[in-house]
Amino acid sequence: MTDTLPIQSKILITGVAGFIGFHLAKFMLERRYFVVGLDNLNNYYDPKLKEDRLDILRAYGNFVFYRADLKKKPVVDEIFAACRPEYVVNLAAQAGVRYSIENPYAYVDSNLVGFVNVLEACRNYPVKHLLFASSSSVYGGNKTVPFSTEHNTDHPVSLYAATKKANELMAHTYAHLYGIPSTGVRLFTVYGPWGRPDMAYFSFTRDILAGVPIKVFNHGRMSRDFTYIDDVVKALYRLIDLTPKPNPDWNEKAGPISESFAPYKIYNLGNNSPVKLSRFIAVLENCLGKKAQKVYLDMQPGDVIMTYADVADLEKAIGFKPETQIEEGLAKFVEWYRKYYKV
Repeated sequence: MTDTLPIQSKILITGVAGFIGFHLAKFMLERRYFVVGLDNLNNYYDPKLKEDRLDILRAYGNFVFYRADLKKKPVVDEIFAACRPEYVVNLAAQAGVRYSIENPYAYVDSNLVGFVNVLEACRNYPVKHLLFASSSSVYGGNKTVPFSTEHNTDHPVSLYAATKKANELMAHTYAHLYGIPSTGVRLFTVYGPWGRPDMAYFSFTRDILAGVPIKVFNHGRMSRDFTYIDDVVKALYRLIDLTPKPNPDWNEKAGPISESFAPYKIYNLGNNSPVKLSRFIAVLENCLGKKAQKVYLDMQPGDVIMTYADVADLEKAIGFKPETQIEEGLAKFVEWYRKYYKV
C-alpha cells in the first residue's frame, strides 16, 4: 500500500461541504491529491457552516467544486465524464436517525436514488476504488457487543439505518456485476471541530453556553462509541488505496460475511471504547466550565442503547486503530466552537 498517490490522481468526494467530507478533502489536498468536490448545499442545517468549510477548500489550487444533487443522474454523469475520477469517496447522504421519521422521502432521494446514480457513474466511467460511508446504525436491534462486521445486520430500527444497509447491498451488487472494487465503512458517532449542528454534542454545547436546558434521552444511560474526526480521516485515507479483492473461497456458511466472491469489503470505524451519555455530558461541562441544566427523557423511536465497534479487521488491514479519548476530542471541539461562534 502506497502512502501518498501522485499529484495527478483525482479523487471525487461527494458531500464535500459536509463535516466528514470537508475534513477528508482538506487532508487529501494537503497530500497533493486533485480533489473534485460535489455537494448540493441543502439546508438540513445552517448552509453558512457548509459555505465556510468550502471557503477553506477553495484556497487550494488542486480543488474543484460542483454544486450538484446526486439524485439528478444527468448532472452526476456530466461531472464524471468531465473529471474522470480515479477514486470516489461517497459521503453524501441525508443524515440523522430521528429526522428519518419526520421526512422519509429525503432519505430515499439522497441515500437510495443518489447512491445508485453514483454506482451507475462508476460503472460507466470506471474507477479504481469506490469507498462509501455506511453507518453503525445498520446493527439496529443487535444485542451482542462489540458490534462485529461478522454479525447479521438484518434488523434496522430506523429508515436511515435501512438505507445504509441498502447501500451496502447495492454496492455489493455492482461490485459483482461490474467489477467495481467497493469498500463500505460503518461509521460510529463521529464528532469534532466543524461538526454537524444536529449532533447532540454540538447542540449540548450551544444550549449549555446559552443557559438552555438540554434533553437527556434514556436518562443518560445510553452509550456511544464516539469517534474523533481526525481518526476517521486518517483511516479513510489509508483505505482509499487498499482495493478489496474477491475471495474465491468464500461461501455463505464459512464467510466471512464482511467480504465476498466480489471485490467488496466492509469495515467498522469506531473508537472501540463506548462512553455513557452521562459521562460524555460531564466531560463537556468540564471543557465548557459550566454546568448543564438537564431534562431527563425516555428513549426516542429509532434510537439504540449502545454502539460499540469491533475494529480488529481495520487494525489488521491498515495497522491503525482510532484512539482519541473523549476528553481530548471534546476539548478541541469546544476550542473550535468558541472561536467560530465568538463565545
